[in-house]
Amino acid sequence: MRLLRLLSVLILPLLFGAAAPAGLPTVSHEGRDYVELGRAAAVLKTRLEATSEGTQALLRPNGHVITVTRNWSRILVDGTPVALDAPVRVRDGVWLVPENFLSLVLPRVQPVAAASPPTTAPSAAPRATAPSSVVTLDDLRLRSYPSFTRIVLETSSPLTARVETSAGKEARIRLMGLSADPRTEEVGDGFIEQARLERAGTDALLRVVFEGVGGEVKTSTLADPPRLVLDFLRPVEPTPSRDRRDGVTPLRVLVLDAGHGGHDSGAVGPAGLQEKDLVLDVTRRVARLAEDKLNVKVLLSRDGDYFVPLRDRTSFANKERADLFVSIHANAHREVASAGVETYFLSSEATDSGARQVAALENSVVQLEKTPARSSRFDAVKAILWDLAQSEFQLESSRLAEVVQDSMTQSLRIPNRGVKQAGFYVLGGAAMPAVLIEIGFVTNPKEEKRLKDLKYRDEIARAIYAGLAEYKKKYDARAREMSPSARAPRDR
Repeated sequence: MRLLRLLSVLILPLLFGAAAPAGLPTVSHEGRDYVELGRAAAVLKTRLEATSEGTQALLRPNGHVITVTRNWSRILVDGTPVALDAPVRVRDGVWLVPENFLSLVLPRVQPVAAASPPTTAPSAAPRATAPSSVVTLDDLRLRSYPSFTRIVLETSSPLTARVETSAGKEARIRLMGLSADPRTEEVGDGFIEQARLERAGTDALLRVVFEGVGGEVKTSTLADPPRLVLDFLRPVEPTPSRDRRDGVTPLRVLVLDAGHGGHDSGAVGPAGLQEKDLVLDVTRRVARLAEDKLNVKVLLSRDGDYFVPLRDRTSFANKERADLFVSIHANAHREVASAGVETYFLSSEATDSGARQVAALENSVVQLEKTPARSSRFDAVKAILWDLAQSEFQLESSRLAEVVQDSMTQSLRIPNRGVKQAGFYVLGGAAMPAVLIEIGFVTNPKEEKRLKDLKYRDEIARAIYAGLAEYKKKYDARAREMSPSARAPRDR
């Protein structure tokens, strides 16, 4: 490590004419060395655009744009992902980035200093360019949002697209040089009926059939891995009134998601308790309490013993314009003594190895879906990372997780395993604050016995409800503080 720092001190100033990363004082946090993002911005000769409460920070050196997201171990440099050694943190209102931040960013935003051209032999005749390789489709993903539907094609190499038509009931996008088998994806999100991939000579053709009138199509590309992102924008409609007073929008729509279902039983206890049955019962109990006492509209992603693909759960919440998404699960562990409750929110960086294992277990449900990812390189976390919609709600999600976790541990008097973060596929794409609650371990014989008791299930439901009620109270209070009437000066 000392040798690496020495090299960075000697070489980086020669290449970039700027202060070397090692010249910045480091801060020890969570056992890692960090530097203040504001100091890094000064080295890059730009200013830090961020607030202590925000989820993202921006730097704009030399016309480039660097996007830094709280709690993520990946940044974007001009839209291209760059992996960091550790997640970005905010401590006491100060943004912190891993020590290697500048060494990763500088080569991408500053030109290398001009040097004397080396003496070489006369240049040889230009080589013939090898024919480009065929572009193959590794994965196709869809997500529905309140204002648009997104289709992402992950490919073996960069893909060029041309929108041939987007008027009327169908949009056609030509995918240049793409080799892919024909397939049809049923969407049915109230905007798009289906998406059909067809062959068209040496290209492929994506036909998107709308349920009504189509809207604008926006295309963009991402790297690592190569992806083509197609956003189909819903036609602008008048926003229905939601009982606004002085600009205040109260929390009104809650989606509760009972994990697993149908052929996916989830975790199974030693005495045969199935997670899918347990969480459906608890979810229904929470729904009844919330509808009766919170004055909110409660919707269930499933209200019976049937299977719902992970992506369809948050897509349903987005379509219904939900204010909160709460997924209820039960835990499992090879150590039968494991006990307690824990609550998660979405992040690319897991809190610890245990959180990573829980996410991996829940994400494995993807393999049970009718159309699992066709790529051997498929990674559920990667499927989340291309879609950063949830990052804007990350702070609110962490607040919701903390309130619900506190309510459950205080009411149920069981071990508090804490609020954690991990890459849960079921939370990816939620256009609202979203959390996943693990209400106990069915693999623990003692906890399984309690979880079978209907009275205890009612206690769990009341604890979750109490947390949601407390969060709604704080949410509505913040909304009132931010309303125009609250900010306007009062007449004396």
